[in-house]
Amino acid sequence: MLSALSPFTQLQWVPTPRNAVVHQALNDCLADAITPTPAASPTPAPVGHGRRYAARDEAVEYLVLAGSTLVLKHADERGPLAVTDDREALVGAALRGAMDAESAGTAEHADALRGYVEAMRAHHNQPEGFWVAAADPAAAYASLTGSVPRADLTGVPLLSDGASRLVDRFELTDRAEALRLIREQGPTALIRDVRAAELSDTEGWRWPRGKTHDDTAVVRVTP
Repeated sequence: MLSALSPFTQLQWVPTPRNAVVHQALNDCLADAITPTPAASPTPAPVGHGRRYAARDEAVEYLVLAGSTLVLKHADERGPLAVTDDREALVGAALRGAMDAESAGTAEHADALRGYVEAMRAHHNQPEGFWVAAADPAAAYASLTGSVPRADLTGVPLLSDGASRLVDRFELTDRAEALRLIREQGPTALIRDVRAAELSDTEGWRWPRGKTHDDTAVVRVTP
């Protein structure tokens, strides 16, 4: 099981030994990671966004949670397929009007942001809301999961919402071009373009948002 630990991580698929014990389901792995043990601190470290990937000889299994995007790059003419958990964005779209009306960095925007965050709490880890791993193991079972034959894929890029915003929020490029950039120049090139776009609109008038800069993580997994 692999997760995005660095904005610049690139990983290589390693085959599972033939005699290996059948692995635990990804939902269970994430739930176990969230659940505190008796010897652990009563407040476990938050896991937050989830991007999990497991490769066996025959299949690639994935788990996506909380704004993350996983792209399945098919070897045939189907092209890339993005798997995105956008439930938080969908809930937030109806609640962010007051925040988006203010210029980022102002006291008015800060006040509106606090109101937005408070309003979002009512939808946090709720069936009709959105799910974040944090300290609730139940979130693992509300994640998006699937399995794809490994032979069908040429790569599996994983992106945080801060990295994918170049495509899905700023709309400065499309998915195929973003993947080409990662493939040819590496994850740092995509993050560079995200930061340039953010700096071109620090007040958030072109792209209203809660904060000027979001965390960015890109993992490139290749067979």
